[in-house]
Amino acid sequence: MVFPKRNYFFIFKLGFFALIISVLNGCNEAENGKSRRKVYVEKKNGKYALIKDGKPFFINGASGYSYCSVLKESGGNTLRTWDTTNLAVILDSALANDLSVIVGLYLPNYHETSFFNNPVQAAKMHKDYQAVVKRFKYHPALLMWSIGNEVIFPYNPSYNNFYKVFNGLVDMIHQDDPDHPITTVLLNFDKKSILNLVVRCDIDIISFNIYNRINTLRDDLDWFRWFWSGPYLLSEWGIDGPWEGTKQTAWGAYLEPTSGEKAELCLTRYQQYMPVEDSRFLGSCLFYWGHKQEGTHTWFSLFDEAGAHSETVGKMKSLWSGKAYKHEFPTVKTMLLNSKKAKDNILLTANAPATAEVLLDSLGGGIKTIKWQLFKEDWLRINNQANTKKLTPLSQLNKNSTELKVNFTAPEEEGPYRIFATIYNTQGNFATCNIPFYVVSQP
Repeated sequence: MVFPKRNYFFIFKLGFFALIISVLNGCNEAENGKSRRKVYVEKKNGKYALIKDGKPFFINGASGYSYCSVLKESGGNTLRTWDTTNLAVILDSALANDLSVIVGLYLPNYHETSFFNNPVQAAKMHKDYQAVVKRFKYHPALLMWSIGNEVIFPYNPSYNNFYKVFNGLVDMIHQDDPDHPITTVLLNFDKKSILNLVVRCDIDIISFNIYNRINTLRDDLDWFRWFWSGPYLLSEWGIDGPWEGTKQTAWGAYLEPTSGEKAELCLTRYQQYMPVEDSRFLGSCLFYWGHKQEGTHTWFSLFDEAGAHSETVGKMKSLWSGKAYKHEFPTVKTMLLNSKKAKDNILLTANAPATAEVLLDSLGGGIKTIKWQLFKEDWLRINNQANTKKLTPLSQLNKNSTELKVNFTAPEEEGPYRIFATIYNTQGNFATCNIPFYVVSQP
């Protein structure tokens, strides 16, 4: 059939308008549906999954701010932060290493009522975070937003302003960035907080920081399923820290495991207690992917200050990548001070000679150097938080050696101290151990 010439333009207009309507409808559907979302939680056949760029994404991650390339090489895929410090750099570094980032938004504790009851301060935080969300919501490395860390969700109505601020942030992110889910972090499996969170808030995922109570996590999840059966992840897990339940000396100094003992504990906890079979489990982040002072400078640090690797990094590489574990790390059997172990409540007389010694199980290569250091015990606690400021080693012992035994003179000032040995092998990896002791003044 041949149309008259004047109808060609009419047909073109009809087609053009049809195309525009189709595009607009598609945009509306994409805006309102999950097809537009880069990351979302999907429930299918009773199983939850995190969907990223159209594919299931299981989090094999670490909590920290650095060493993205090592995380990638180790088989990890996610970095989790606690705040927005240097966020642009972190996201870009993650992207360069094909990692995703759980971005933490700092939130004051609920009992800081002077903040939550101050509408000016609350509005400023809301505005600042809204600017952050708008700036980074299109960054390809962004996985999800996390509001607060180890948040307690109270029942008392006197904390209504806390919920107002929290829910205001949730609503803002859901509106301004529907492409990424929201989580918040609880300390352990806090049933009261879960109850209040589920009833009074609208987040997508619940996250848990869990350490020595990971062995009861499966039971806790099963018992509470009658009330809450949503998706979750472990935003922090790892070794026990310097807190209640950890062994102490008679004067209250916590006993730190050797780096080898930490590596074995992480392996055991992952293999035996990580609920990887759970249809609600979205993944986990190991603590701490970096170097930090908390209790001691070695307690949680998986790297030294120069970026050398501890044995836990090697263990996680084996777990994440599925490759056979290759032992290239020094492993400490025990550390002695005047032939005694840390649990023996060692007392030294002021200015008296003493001898520290490290016994090794393996080296994974030859000894390159041993860093011997002596510090005052770190007792500083502000608002019940551990000190994060780097300590200065004492002049009585601060040297590098290749010997597994060292002689030193006990400090003159009475009080608690701790002696450290950091053993580096020729492979560039290290092991740590330390012993607390108490100096008693001469009569």
